[in-house]
Amino acid sequence: MRVLGVETSCDETAVAVIETLSDGVRVLSNVVASQVAKHAPFGGVVPDIAARLHAEAIGVVAQQALAEAKLTVRDVEAVAVTTRPGLVNCLMVGLGWAQAFAVGRRLPLISVDHLEAHVYSAMLPEPGKGTAWALRPPFVCLLVSGGHTAIYRYDGPGEIKRLGRTVDDAAGEAFDKVAALLGLPYPGGPSVQKAARAGNPQSVELKKAVIDGRPYDFSFSGMKTAVLYHTRGRNAPREAPLLPGIKVEDVAASFQEAACSVLAERAVKAAIDEGVPALAIGGGVAANERLRALVKELGRKRGLEIVVPAFAYCTDNAAMVAALGAAYLEKGARTSIAVEASARSEVGA
Repeated sequence: MRVLGVETSCDETAVAVIETLSDGVRVLSNVVASQVAKHAPFGGVVPDIAARLHAEAIGVVAQQALAEAKLTVRDVEAVAVTTRPGLVNCLMVGLGWAQAFAVGRRLPLISVDHLEAHVYSAMLPEPGKGTAWALRPPFVCLLVSGGHTAIYRYDGPGEIKRLGRTVDDAAGEAFDKVAALLGLPYPGGPSVQKAARAGNPQSVELKKAVIDGRPYDFSFSGMKTAVLYHTRGRNAPREAPLLPGIKVEDVAASFQEAACSVLAERAVKAAIDEGVPALAIGGGVAANERLRALVKELGRKRGLEIVVPAFAYCTDNAAMVAALGAAYLEKGARTSIAVEASARSEVGA
């Protein structure tokens, strides 16, 4: 089956085409139009601007995806689209386009949850490395992005259980806020990582919050406040200048080490406690080199298989949407053409 996937949940306009095979999946194209440069002056995503840019880009991105797949619209057999969670006005752009495409071609439509798609992305084979699945359920997945941070147990499409989550900021959001405190450019994840390479990760002590009775949950607000106090002084406003002697690279390295180590430690603990053989990571923050290294180091010490998706599948993309949609279609699932977008996920709660 050849499935076209559409993803517009935040600030990436993405369309992909995948082909299901007896032993895996082939990604025929995976096109993403980024809006990062447009939102950078605001220090974050502006929903109305994002939706307008999606509307301008989606037709061109879809044409490019079909061209790269060497297919025409007549070769597509189904359409998968992200309908939740995300910025509703952004989701509506992709959903409206997918609905029109499905109706016009009389194709089945399948609704996909963005979070489950990120978890499913761990199963996709790396580009250029064959078509066999990189991973099979059951496994535990650490999902870390700008809007979401959670640990899930995954047993297959629709069989997903949330084991832990952040109680305040998502990891990516915390990276953005710390980057802003340090005067580093948006997006914060890559900026903090770049600065951290020249810093000492042991220079600033940042405590890892423990949530009573919830061993797999996270809290990043305390780390963020500690960075503020360390760089400006206690009770100083975030607009205050940096204190004399503050080395941005050391603070960046210390925050990255604290945040990534707590993510890795709790994800590994969850996988061991669940008795699964593998641990995967997904989401935009999964592109962080220190997080990848720590998950591999800690997980392999405990005998876990560690699967880290290709960078192209960590950030928002439509290949994961198309592949998960195909899995649901093969199970006989279909979505009403009247499906609506939602800001909230119902996965694993």
